[in-house]
Amino acid sequence: MAERPVDTPDGRFPAALYAAGEEPDPRFTLANERTFLAWLRTSLAMTAGGVALEALGLGLQPQLRLAASLLLIAAGIATAVQAWRGWLRTERSLRLDRPLPAPTLALPAAVALVAVGALVLLAIVLR
Repeated sequence: MAERPVDTPDGRFPAALYAAGEEPDPRFTLANERTFLAWLRTSLAMTAGGVALEALGLGLQPQLRLAASLLLIAAGIATAVQAWRGWLRTERSLRLDRPLPAPTLALPAAVALVAVGALVLLAIVLR
């Protein structure tokens, strides 16, 4: 039988998170994980959309198409990073029996998508 690492409880990552507080109701932890995975899917869709927009070209004004593509890819990367941070913050709150943190990802993602939509619309009009 393999030994667990000495510095982590139950060998789970991140150790500092699982060392704090008490185990929450598994339903809440699993709901937090589902939310994290949903944001990762959103991140993947943004990144794939940015790659597709640039790769397919679609006869759009090139500079605006490139700007929209880069914004989508950057938003996808930022969404994945923020999804991890959000999962950590929520899990820590659950473990310490504190109020859940305010959502921080929806507004920036919406702003990025509005900006991308405006760039694509402008690229269509100016082609």
